[in-house]
Amino acid sequence: MTEKQGSGVRGQGSGVVPGPDILLTPGPRPLTPRCLWRDLAVLLILGLLVMGAGLGMRDPWPADEPRFALIGREMVESGRWLIPHRAGEPYPDKPPVFFWMIAAAYAVTGSVRIAFLLPSLLAGLATLALVHDLARRLWHRRVALSAGLALLATVQFTLQARTAQIDGVLALWTTLAVYGLLRHLLLGPAWGWWYLAFAAMGLGIITKGVGFLPLFLLIPYAIVRRRGWPGVPRFPFPFWHLVLGPLVMIATAALWVVPMLLTVAASGDPLLAAYRDNLLFKQTGQRYVAAWHHLRWVGYYIAGVAPWAWLPLTLALPWAFPAWWRRLHRREARTALLLGWVALVLLFFSLSPGKRGIYILPAVPALVLAMAPLLPGLARRGGVRRMALSATIALMSLLLCVAAWLLITPAPRLAPLLEQYDAPAAAALVVPLLVLGAIGAVIAFALRRREVIGLLTFLVAAWLVIGWWVQPLFNATRSAAPFMAKVGELIGADGELALVQWKEQLVLYADRPVTHFGYLRQDTDREAHQAAEWALVAPHRFVLLPRESLAPCFVANRCFAVGQRNHRDWLVAPGAAIDPSCGGPAR
Repeated sequence: MTEKQGSGVRGQGSGVVPGPDILLTPGPRPLTPRCLWRDLAVLLILGLLVMGAGLGMRDPWPADEPRFALIGREMVESGRWLIPHRAGEPYPDKPPVFFWMIAAAYAVTGSVRIAFLLPSLLAGLATLALVHDLARRLWHRRVALSAGLALLATVQFTLQARTAQIDGVLALWTTLAVYGLLRHLLLGPAWGWWYLAFAAMGLGIITKGVGFLPLFLLIPYAIVRRRGWPGVPRFPFPFWHLVLGPLVMIATAALWVVPMLLTVAASGDPLLAAYRDNLLFKQTGQRYVAAWHHLRWVGYYIAGVAPWAWLPLTLALPWAFPAWWRRLHRREARTALLLGWVALVLLFFSLSPGKRGIYILPAVPALVLAMAPLLPGLARRGGVRRMALSATIALMSLLLCVAAWLLITPAPRLAPLLEQYDAPAAAALVVPLLVLGAIGAVIAFALRRREVIGLLTFLVAAWLVIGWWVQPLFNATRSAAPFMAKVGELIGADGELALVQWKEQLVLYADRPVTHFGYLRQDTDREAHQAAEWALVAPHRFVLLPRESLAPCFVANRCFAVGQRNHRDWLVAPGAAIDPSCGGPAR
């Protein structure tokens, strides 16, 4: 099979026409299955090297990673897979698919350090493969390689593939759905891909509510189809396919939602009822319409997130926009659908008052696909090359300046800042910063005629140094494992432990079963009374609590200080530390 034969609509409306547009790519080269697999293998090996750097060398870090790791481990240990639990309580903020993946990885590996990052890493590799394959089918081999490398270079994509956040897995499902829709809408008809796309959306919904985002792709498709743009196959589109597609999405989500609802109804447990209502209503519609945290202005994503999160793609946008305009003027459907979907995703999240930078991650693969056919030409533009060199020099200079500042700043002035970010000692950070700065200087000098390749090489080097060197340095201060080991030594092997105002990382790294009285309770006085009552029931019982929670039941000078965690001073209170005036339970 030649590449042209495998391209579907490349001959229609491809935008590759004679003219002076230097952004157009050369014609396709012959493609054999061997070339295809070699390209994909090289891309995935590079992806594994970059996204997997340091795997197993750090623990889950606050704020979200310890929570997700704890939930996944608890699924395996308790056997409760249907409804996620956090330290024995239902966790209502997110559906379970991501936690299932962590739990499965933990069941296979037996290691929290490896299991909590595996879902994001595997999702990143799968997304990389989907983008490469779709770019090859929509354009040709060279564009496919450009798309894969550009996606791997994009800061937000690689960052999320290296962290245990739900959004990396969500981006996999949305990318699979976009892949399936475009295989049908532009390269079809292919009704199997149509229905697979909706099944992927269903999985996205039970991963993180907004899995339906690829539905927005049908809006630009309807517009270009109605206007008769070239490159859009004119096959019949029976109404029942439009109905069955969303039904497949709903049915896929119902595979979990229906058993969950039946279990909650049969249990009669008010905690499970609260879990159901919180998940289905508060964490979906209410969170979108009337968010109660992460409140940002409407232009937050365009002005405050995309400029840095989508680097280095954003450096080329001043040259990409005119090229996109020319392609849209030539009525190129591929570009219209991809850019239209990116714009609608940005609009959707911008209209909600609650915003976090990671929300727009699903749009990154589509943006990369829209930019991929321009990249070979852009890389030859003098302005883009100068921008890439400037970025390399700026990052190199920043690293060297930070290293110099750490060296010359007195330790008493540095201590509060390092403590705020749970950073290691300044002396430990200086060396990797200097090494990265030196790598940047060598790259800027050695690749003076290949500035774009130089910037990409520097980013790869940065991820490797961060994964294998910097993150292990931070682990000693960001992980709760050493802190909880100290608590375990303090109370002895026979000691029983209860937690007050606890965070998930304390439970995750406790060396024994723990007792608690609810997650981040607001009625702190009553929680203190309950902890005191629990401690007095039997000897060798200890309560771990922050200093501000001592009153009204615990006396500070009878407690044992164990240090700081989550920017709080923590103490271990034995039964002897309970104030006699505390009395019985709070009323």
